[in-house]
Amino acid sequence: MGCFSFLKLMMFVFNGVIFLSGLAVLGIGIWVKVDGGSFVQILGAATPQLMQLINVGYLCIAVGTFLLLMGFLGCCGAMKESKCMLLLFFVILLILFIAEVAGAVVVLAFSSVADIFIEHLKNWAVKTLREDYGRRDDVTAIWDTTMKELKCCGFNSYKDFNSSYFYQTHSQTYPTGCCLPPKHECLESELDSTKQGCLSEFQTFLSRNGKIVGGVALGIGVLELAAMAVSLVLYCQIGTNA
Repeated sequence: MGCFSFLKLMMFVFNGVIFLSGLAVLGIGIWVKVDGGSFVQILGAATPQLMQLINVGYLCIAVGTFLLLMGFLGCCGAMKESKCMLLLFFVILLILFIAEVAGAVVVLAFSSVADIFIEHLKNWAVKTLREDYGRRDDVTAIWDTTMKELKCCGFNSYKDFNSSYFYQTHSQTYPTGCCLPPKHECLESELDSTKQGCLSEFQTFLSRNGKIVGGVALGIGVLELAAMAVSLVLYCQIGTNA
Protein backbone atom coordinates (compact mmCIF):
# COMPACT_ATOMS: atom_id res chain seq x y z
CA MET A 1 0.00 0.00 0.00
CA GLY A 2 1.44 3.33 -1.09
CA CYS A 3 1.52 6.49 0.99
CA PHE A 4 -1.35 8.03 -1.01
CA SER A 5 -3.58 4.97 -0.52
CA PHE A 6 -2.73 4.85 3.18
CA LEU A 7 -3.71 8.51 3.62
CA LYS A 8 -6.98 7.86 1.79
CA LEU A 9 -7.75 4.93 4.09
CA MET A 10 -6.92 6.92 7.24
CA MET A 11 -9.05 9.80 6.00
CA PHE A 12 -11.95 7.43 5.37
CA VAL A 13 -11.69 5.73 8.80
CA PHE A 14 -11.30 9.01 10.70
CA ASN A 15 -14.25 10.65 9.00
CA GLY A 16 -16.28 7.46 9.23
CA VAL A 17 -16.01 7.76 13.03
CA ILE A 18 -17.06 11.42 12.79
CA PHE A 19 -20.03 10.45 10.62
CA LEU A 20 -21.21 7.77 13.06
CA SER A 21 -20.76 10.15 16.00
CA GLY A 22 -22.85 12.75 14.20
CA LEU A 23 -25.52 10.15 13.56
CA ALA A 24 -25.63 9.30 17.28
CA VAL A 25 -25.82 12.96 18.38
CA LEU A 26 -28.50 13.63 15.77
CA GLY A 27 -30.50 10.67 17.09
CA ILE A 28 -30.25 12.02 20.65
CA GLY A 29 -31.42 15.43 19.46
CA ILE A 30 -34.43 13.95 17.68
CA TRP A 31 -35.27 11.85 20.75
CA VAL A 32 -35.13 14.92 23.01
CA LYS A 33 -37.48 16.81 20.68
CA VAL A 34 -39.92 13.93 20.14
CA ASP A 35 -39.91 11.98 23.41
CA GLY A 36 -37.61 13.71 25.88
CA GLY A 37 -40.00 16.09 27.59
CA SER A 38 -39.09 15.01 31.11
CA PHE A 39 -35.36 15.43 30.43
CA VAL A 40 -35.88 18.97 29.16
CA GLN A 41 -38.07 19.83 32.15
CA ILE A 42 -35.39 18.67 34.59
CA LEU A 43 -32.71 20.71 32.82
CA GLY A 44 -35.02 23.69 32.65
CA ALA A 45 -35.64 23.49 36.38
CA ALA A 46 -31.90 23.41 37.06
CA THR A 47 -30.91 26.25 34.72
CA PRO A 48 -33.95 28.20 33.49
CA GLN A 49 -31.76 31.08 32.30
CA LEU A 50 -29.84 28.79 29.95
CA MET A 51 -33.04 27.25 28.65
CA GLN A 52 -34.05 30.67 27.38
CA LEU A 53 -30.94 30.70 25.19
CA ILE A 54 -30.36 27.07 24.24
CA ASN A 55 -32.80 24.38 23.31
CA VAL A 56 -31.11 21.06 23.98
CA GLY A 57 -32.84 19.18 21.19
CA TYR A 58 -32.09 21.74 18.49
CA LEU A 59 -28.50 22.03 19.71
CA CYS A 60 -27.95 18.27 19.40
CA ILE A 61 -29.59 18.24 15.97
CA ALA A 62 -27.37 21.11 14.79
CA VAL A 63 -24.17 19.49 16.12
CA GLY A 64 -25.14 16.09 14.74
CA THR A 65 -25.91 17.54 11.31
CA PHE A 66 -22.58 19.37 11.27
CA LEU A 67 -20.68 16.18 12.16
CA LEU A 68 -22.57 14.24 9.49
CA LEU A 69 -21.64 16.87 6.92
CA MET A 70 -17.98 16.84 7.92
CA GLY A 71 -17.83 13.04 7.91
CA PHE A 72 -19.51 12.89 4.51
CA LEU A 73 -17.17 15.47 2.99
CA GLY A 74 -14.08 13.74 4.38
CA CYS A 75 -15.10 10.19 3.39
CA CYS A 76 -16.40 11.00 -0.07
CA GLY A 77 -13.65 13.50 -0.77
CA ALA A 78 -10.97 10.91 -0.01
CA MET A 79 -12.54 7.87 -1.67
CA LYS A 80 -13.82 9.68 -4.78
CA GLU A 81 -10.65 11.83 -4.90
CA SER A 82 -12.79 14.96 -5.15
CA LYS A 83 -10.64 18.06 -4.83
CA CYS A 84 -13.72 20.22 -4.27
CA MET A 85 -14.90 18.16 -1.29
CA LEU A 86 -11.42 17.98 0.22
CA LEU A 87 -10.94 21.71 -0.12
CA LEU A 88 -14.33 22.40 1.48
CA PHE A 89 -13.47 19.99 4.29
CA PHE A 90 -10.15 21.78 4.86
CA VAL A 91 -11.71 25.26 4.85
CA ILE A 92 -14.46 24.32 7.33
CA LEU A 93 -11.94 22.70 9.68
CA LEU A 94 -9.65 25.71 9.41
CA ILE A 95 -12.48 28.12 10.29
CA LEU A 96 -13.46 25.88 13.21
CA PHE A 97 -9.87 25.70 14.47
CA ILE A 98 -9.42 29.50 14.24
CA ALA A 99 -12.70 30.00 16.12
CA GLU A 100 -11.57 27.62 18.88
CA VAL A 101 -8.21 29.40 19.24
CA ALA A 102 -9.94 32.79 19.28
CA GLY A 103 -12.38 31.54 21.93
CA ALA A 104 -9.51 30.27 24.10
CA VAL A 105 -7.71 33.60 23.77
CA VAL A 106 -10.85 35.52 24.74
CA VAL A 107 -11.40 33.31 27.81
CA LEU A 108 -7.78 33.76 28.91
CA ALA A 109 -7.65 37.48 28.18
CA PHE A 110 -11.03 38.38 29.64
CA SER A 111 -11.28 36.31 32.81
CA SER A 112 -13.86 38.81 34.10
CA VAL A 113 -16.39 37.03 31.86
CA ALA A 114 -16.09 33.99 34.10
CA ASP A 115 -16.56 36.19 37.16
CA ILE A 116 -19.77 37.62 35.68
CA PHE A 117 -21.06 34.10 35.01
CA ILE A 118 -20.20 32.97 38.55
CA GLU A 119 -21.95 36.01 40.01
CA HIS A 120 -25.05 35.33 37.89
CA LEU A 121 -25.00 31.66 38.93
CA LYS A 122 -24.59 32.68 42.58
CA ASN A 123 -27.62 34.98 42.47
CA TRP A 124 -29.77 32.27 40.87
CA ALA A 125 -28.56 29.51 43.20
CA VAL A 126 -29.08 31.47 46.42
CA LYS A 127 -32.50 32.62 45.21
CA THR A 128 -33.66 29.06 44.52
CA LEU A 129 -32.32 27.82 47.85
CA ARG A 130 -34.16 30.49 49.77
CA GLU A 131 -37.40 30.58 47.82
CA ASP A 132 -37.88 27.19 46.11
CA TYR A 133 -36.00 24.57 48.17
CA GLY A 134 -38.62 22.57 50.07
CA ARG A 135 -41.40 24.22 48.06
CA ARG A 136 -40.76 22.81 44.57
CA ASP A 137 -40.04 19.08 44.35
CA ASP A 138 -37.88 19.31 41.21
CA VAL A 139 -35.61 22.06 42.58
CA THR A 140 -35.37 20.27 45.94
CA ALA A 141 -34.38 17.00 44.27
CA ILE A 142 -31.71 18.71 42.16
CA TRP A 143 -30.16 20.45 45.16
CA ASP A 144 -30.31 17.28 47.28
CA THR A 145 -28.47 15.34 44.56
CA THR A 146 -25.91 18.12 44.10
CA MET A 147 -25.16 18.37 47.82
CA LYS A 148 -24.94 14.58 48.11
CA GLU A 149 -22.59 14.10 45.16
CA LEU A 150 -20.32 17.07 45.93
CA LYS A 151 -20.59 16.55 49.71
CA CYS A 152 -21.46 20.20 50.22
CA CYS A 153 -24.09 22.35 51.92
CA GLY A 154 -25.70 25.39 50.31
CA PHE A 155 -24.07 27.39 47.53
CA ASN A 156 -21.72 29.57 49.56
CA SER A 157 -22.27 27.83 52.91
CA TYR A 158 -25.04 26.50 55.15
CA LYS A 159 -25.99 30.13 55.87
CA ASP A 160 -27.70 30.27 52.47
CA PHE A 161 -30.57 28.40 54.14
CA ASN A 162 -31.00 31.00 56.88
CA SER A 163 -34.39 32.71 56.51
CA SER A 164 -35.23 30.38 53.62
CA TYR A 165 -38.64 28.80 53.01
CA PHE A 166 -37.32 25.42 54.18
CA TYR A 167 -35.74 26.92 57.30
CA GLN A 168 -38.92 28.74 58.30
CA THR A 169 -41.30 25.85 57.62
CA HIS A 170 -39.16 23.15 59.25
CA SER A 171 -38.72 24.62 62.73
CA GLN A 172 -35.51 26.49 61.79
CA THR A 173 -33.62 23.35 60.83
CA TYR A 174 -31.26 22.55 57.95
CA PRO A 175 -31.71 19.81 55.29
CA THR A 176 -30.22 16.32 55.45
CA GLY A 177 -27.28 17.14 53.17
CA CYS A 178 -25.92 19.58 55.74
CA CYS A 179 -26.30 17.37 58.82
CA LEU A 180 -24.14 14.83 60.58
CA PRO A 181 -25.51 11.31 59.97
CA PRO A 182 -27.95 9.88 60.81
CA LYS A 183 -29.81 13.18 61.19
CA HIS A 184 -32.40 13.99 58.51
CA GLU A 185 -32.93 17.56 59.60
CA CYS A 186 -30.79 19.32 62.17
CA LEU A 187 -30.11 22.50 64.12
CA GLU A 188 -27.04 24.65 63.52
CA SER A 189 -25.19 22.92 66.37
CA GLU A 190 -25.65 19.55 64.62
CA LEU A 191 -24.29 20.59 61.20
CA ASP A 192 -21.44 18.68 59.55
CA SER A 193 -18.58 21.18 59.94
CA THR A 194 -16.50 19.43 57.24
CA LYS A 195 -18.94 20.39 54.48
CA GLN A 196 -18.29 23.62 52.62
CA GLY A 197 -20.46 25.43 50.09
CA CYS A 198 -21.08 23.75 46.74
CA LEU A 199 -19.30 26.59 44.90
CA SER A 200 -16.08 25.83 46.75
CA GLU A 201 -16.42 22.09 46.12
CA PHE A 202 -17.18 22.69 42.44
CA GLN A 203 -14.09 24.89 42.07
CA THR A 204 -12.03 22.15 43.74
CA PHE A 205 -13.49 19.61 41.31
CA LEU A 206 -12.57 21.83 38.33
CA SER A 207 -9.03 22.36 39.57
CA ARG A 208 -8.55 18.60 39.98
CA ASN A 209 -9.90 17.84 36.51
CA GLY A 210 -8.61 20.92 34.69
CA LYS A 211 -5.65 19.00 33.26
CA ILE A 212 -7.99 16.36 31.84
CA VAL A 213 -10.13 19.04 30.15
CA GLY A 214 -7.00 20.72 28.81
CA GLY A 215 -5.66 17.40 27.54
CA VAL A 216 -8.91 16.61 25.74
CA ALA A 217 -8.95 20.09 24.16
CA LEU A 218 -5.32 19.69 23.08
CA GLY A 219 -6.08 16.26 21.63
CA ILE A 220 -9.00 17.65 19.62
CA GLY A 221 -6.78 20.45 18.32
CA VAL A 222 -4.09 17.97 17.24
CA LEU A 223 -6.68 15.79 15.47
CA GLU A 224 -8.03 18.84 13.64
CA LEU A 225 -4.54 19.86 12.54
CA ALA A 226 -3.80 16.29 11.41
CA ALA A 227 -7.07 16.10 9.46
CA MET A 228 -6.32 19.44 7.79
CA ALA A 229 -2.81 18.29 6.88
CA VAL A 230 -4.02 14.98 5.42
CA SER A 231 -6.81 16.64 3.43
CA LEU A 232 -4.36 19.19 2.05
CA VAL A 233 -1.84 16.49 1.08
CA LEU A 234 -4.56 14.49 -0.66
CA TYR A 235 -5.78 17.64 -2.43
CA CYS A 236 -2.29 18.30 -3.79
CA GLN A 237 -1.57 14.65 -4.68
CA ILE A 238 -4.80 14.05 -6.60
CA GLY A 239 -3.70 16.24 -9.49
CA THR A 240 -0.21 14.75 -9.70
CA ASN A 241 -1.48 11.14 -9.53
CA ALA A 242 -4.15 11.64 -12.17
